[in-house]
Amino acid sequence: MNRTKVDEEEYWNSSKFKAFTFDDEDDELSQLKESKRAVNSLRDFVDDDDDDDLERVSWSGEPVGSISWSIKETAGNSGSNHEGREQLKSRNSFSFYAQLPKPTSTYSLSSFFRGRTRLGSFQSLSDALSDTPAKSYAPELGRPKGEYRDYSNDWSPSDTVRRLRKGKVCSLERFRSLQDKLQLLEEAVSMHDGNVITAVLIFLKRTLSKEILFRELEVRQVALRHLIHFLKEIEDQKLLLDLFRFLDRTEEFALSHYREHLSIQDPEKRKEFLKTCIGLPFSAEDSAHIQDHYTLLERQIIIEANDRRLESAGQTEIFRKHPRKASILNMPLVTTLFYSCFYHYTEPEGTFSSPVNLKKTFKIPDKQYVLTALAARAKLRAWHDVDALFTTKNWLGYTKKRAPIGFHRVVEILHKNSAPVQILQEYVNLVEDVDTKLNLATKFKCHDVVIDTCRDLKDRQQLLAYRSKVDKGSAEEEKIDAILNSSQIRWKN
Repeated sequence: MNRTKVDEEEYWNSSKFKAFTFDDEDDELSQLKESKRAVNSLRDFVDDDDDDDLERVSWSGEPVGSISWSIKETAGNSGSNHEGREQLKSRNSFSFYAQLPKPTSTYSLSSFFRGRTRLGSFQSLSDALSDTPAKSYAPELGRPKGEYRDYSNDWSPSDTVRRLRKGKVCSLERFRSLQDKLQLLEEAVSMHDGNVITAVLIFLKRTLSKEILFRELEVRQVALRHLIHFLKEIEDQKLLLDLFRFLDRTEEFALSHYREHLSIQDPEKRKEFLKTCIGLPFSAEDSAHIQDHYTLLERQIIIEANDRRLESAGQTEIFRKHPRKASILNMPLVTTLFYSCFYHYTEPEGTFSSPVNLKKTFKIPDKQYVLTALAARAKLRAWHDVDALFTTKNWLGYTKKRAPIGFHRVVEILHKNSAPVQILQEYVNLVEDVDTKLNLATKFKCHDVVIDTCRDLKDRQQLLAYRSKVDKGSAEEEKIDAILNSSQIRWKN
């Protein structure tokens, strides 16, 4: 049966089978390459900013780049070379794509990987990964088994105290019952480590009521002392007062309450607070000190107000020549006495600022009063007041100089305030001990005192040695020569 060439070509082309050609291998290879490029082109679709609103679809209506689109394209290309070339041309030419609205019921592969920013939409894969907390689930190798107990907090009181002593972090919250807490405290005390005891006490202070805490510490004196010291350090006066009141330690309670005045800066408020402390159960000696403190502050407030007014008026000579450098409020008693001797020395005894009034009111000893008054009057170079300070009269009317602090100290204070030589020599002569007198006279160059003392001691050698220390041709040298040449003195050497 003979067929024409046209019929043979139609037969072969119309058959569902396909004859082998060398071009087929090239076509299949090119199809695979094009499929690979199509999959890689998804990256371009993801990075395209316009994909949020519009999506490119093929002529069949399938979104370009979707899985179904890739399957159909591969099947269609393997069935027909001609159609495969047309599909490849259409796939490589973006100008033929139609822009259609997204279907509301399906999601494309590109939108799934890219994510959406609108409400109810998907997050991108990178955003989802970035929101995941960084946590490593890999097991830790080479760690002792005891370390893994930290994660369960399964520590006994002794183990917990031992770890606290080593400076390791461990929670105390697992000890919830009173028995466990007290056992923890006893373990801490048995360690004899103050830091561990304090750490446990802070935990008990936070988790127990005051009544239970005080009751249990009453029979644990070591822990009690640590708590009292800790409360003093952090200045928790309220809890400290409650503790002393519970323990019936009235004197410590009173002293702790009195200590609160240090935090009060306003003088009037501090005075009122001190007034409330007077009736507290202090000892007899402490009660006197509290009363004196209140009285002193009361005086200081009066003196300060009066002196501030006088200083601002500028009519008092002492305040014009020597302006005040600081306020007298809250100053010690000795400082107040010095201030009074400096600015109010001549005032009558009836005034609050009088030094004599302060001396009698606060029972200041004579030595303290003389020493303070001497320093104040010598600083003002009021030598007449210095002389009157040491001059006393007996019942017969005779005057005599007497110094409760010793004249050697008087000389040192006068020299410190640049007293004249004549004043110094007068008081050096009043020193009773001869060796001390010679040492002071030599130190402060009181030549007449040295010469007269050597003459009275009939010490020729010492007088000759001192002659070399005075100026040549001075009156002191002439006086020494006259004494050495005197035939009425019987020298010992």
